[in-house]
Order: sequence, then C-alpha cells, then structure tokens
Amino acid sequence: MTSTERTMKALWSAWWQRWPRWVAWVTMLWAVLYAGFGLACALSGTSLLYHGSDSGVSGLGWVVAAVGALAASVSGGVVLYGLRPGLRVLLRVGCALAGITAFSLLMDVITLMFGQGVDSAASAANKALAAVGAVLLAATARSDRLPAGTARRAPSAAPRPVQLAAWTGTLAFVPYVAMKLVWAFGGTFAGVTGAEKLAVSERNGASGIFLTLESWGLDPTVLLALLGVFLLWGLVRPWGQVFPRWTLFLRGRRVPRWLPLAPALLGAATLAPYGVVGVGYLALATAGVVTVRPGDFPSSGDALLVGWTGMAAFAVYGLALTVAARSYWLRTRCEVLPAEVVWNRPVPGPRARTATGRRARTASSMNCKYLQFNRCCSRCARR
Repeated sequence: MTSTERTMKALWSAWWQRWPRWVAWVTMLWAVLYAGFGLACALSGTSLLYHGSDSGVSGLGWVVAAVGALAASVSGGVVLYGLRPGLRVLLRVGCALAGITAFSLLMDVITLMFGQGVDSAASAANKALAAVGAVLLAATARSDRLPAGTARRAPSAAPRPVQLAAWTGTLAFVPYVAMKLVWAFGGTFAGVTGAEKLAVSERNGASGIFLTLESWGLDPTVLLALLGVFLLWGLVRPWGQVFPRWTLFLRGRRVPRWLPLAPALLGAATLAPYGVVGVGYLALATAGVVTVRPGDFPSSGDALLVGWTGMAAFAVYGLALTVAARSYWLRTRCEVLPAEVVWNRPVPGPRARTATGRRARTASSMNCKYLQFNRCCSRCARR
C-alpha cells in the first residue's frame, strides 16, 4: 500500500468515524429528494402501488411527498437544534413508515438478479429510496450517542440459543428444497409434474435465465435458499467477522460490518412478515374460514400443501434471520471505552516505560491524533 493510499484510507476512516456530525445533513438531502420524487409521481399520475394488471392507487405519490416533507423538516430541526426527544420520536416514526414502504424490495432484487424486469419501475424505485431513508433516519435518531472511545471486539460465535435458531431456519428449508428439486428433475408433487411447472413459469413471463436453470435441473429459488443459509451461518459463526482461509486474498481481514448485515436486515424485514402473514392465512384456510383457489394446481388441497411448504420455510427462516442479525449486530458493535480509559491508555513511544520494561507514553502527551479525536468526542458527548 502506497503512502497516498494510506493517507486516503486514514482520511476516509476519520470521516466515517464522525458520522454523527454529518448524518443529519445526508438525511435531510435524502428527504428532499424523496419528497420531490413523490411529488413528481403524484403530478404525473404515476402509480407507486402495483397489483397485477391493476395500476394501483395513483394518489400514493402525495403520501410519499408528505413523508419526505416530514423527514426533511425533522432532520432540518436536528441540524439546527440538535437531537431533542421530540425529534427522536418523529425520526423513529419516519423510519417505521419508510420501512413499511420498502417492504418486498427483496422480491424486486431477486427478480432483477435473474434478468427479469420488475412489474413497475416507479414502485421499485420507491422501495429502494424508502430503504435508504429508513437506514438514514435510524442513524440520525442515534446520532447523539457519540462514545469517548471505541475498541473492536474479538470475533466470536453466537450464543447457543441463536445457533439453535440458525439450525431451525436451515432445517425449515429442507421440505421446500425437496419440493423444488422434485419439479426440477421432472417429478410430480401436489399433482403437478416438472414439465407442467416449467410451462407455468414460461406462461407467467419467467426470464430466459430462470427457464434455462430450470431446464438444467437447477431451480433458482433453491440456489437462493442455499445462499440464504450461507448468510445465516455467517451471522452466527466467527468466520462471518473475519474472512476464513478459503477466501484466498481476503483471508485474515475483517469482514465489513455492513456486508452481511445489509442483506440480512433486508431479508428479515421481507421474509419474516411475509411468511408469518402467509402462515396465518393458510391456517385460516386449513380451518375452513377462508377458501383457497386451486390456481395452477388440480385442487385446493394441493395448493394448500404447496403453500404450507413454502410459507413455513419463509416464516421460520425469516424469524431465524432476524435473531441471527440482531446477535451479529450486538457482537460486532465497537466496545465503548470510558473517557478515562481512552485518555490514560498507554501508546507506543519513547518517553515512559511500562511494567514489562517496554518504552511507552501516555495520551497526555497530546501526540496521538486518534486520542485527540476521542477527547474531542468525549467533550461533545458531555454537552
């Protein structure tokens, strides 16, 4: 690494550590753009809610503009007056609204991964913007928690209950994967053969990549399930925090915290509610309260069998992913050090000697820029 690269890395690290100072400005910029997006959709009559052939509610753009205006005013208040208790509540309300709007974004991402266009570009853009806004609003709501100093925790495995949840989420996919593999290899499940299922996918507008993988006996949803299980275990095992040996050039390096957390939070926010609501509906259908249409299956019973196989997997895996993501979040948080510990911690230098006889100097020499920054942060935190 050259000196220029080291300098740029140090500047980037210093800028990123000061995120509580600039996150409110970025949130305000996002809110203005989001409000403008909603206003443009409302004035042009563009629908942001798509349901099959129905264009949805065209007035939803006004709701998006209102949410963006609320977020802009609240984040602007944080910039001007600091993070007050009332503003924190409004930020959390805006974060919840943005999170609800971003629901099913994962489905659009999966659709694009297999070369298939989304049903509505405006709806997909709205979900993506809302997801970004949810993260920014949540960060702004926590921007007053500026520690005096931080230290990285050593890589560790999740507690036993969390690992048990990971095993449960993994095993929940076994019936789903078995069902998909039966169809992929031309077998029959729930009264439908693999050829009939492939014809249904083609009739429903599946992409060429999807159909090609199906014809090779590689169901795309099974591949995604395997990736989901890999992500789940990366959240609960130490190799999810430090790249293992089989990653070649990356081995031994720290895994960026956002790398597993971003897909984990997106998947948990989509699959957990989707699966739980679906299981509840299937329970009502099994009890005879509601009626399930056969659809592409010979009978309602076959449709219920397939529904239980899929929804149970999504619900259990989504809940397990939520538990694992929370554990990973807590285990990878930087440990907050008190100001006294940070200020009196010895650092390498020629002016003092430690108990082992090695030369060291304390932070009171004011020669360590890192500790100077921590001292500034501790003063700001007391205000």
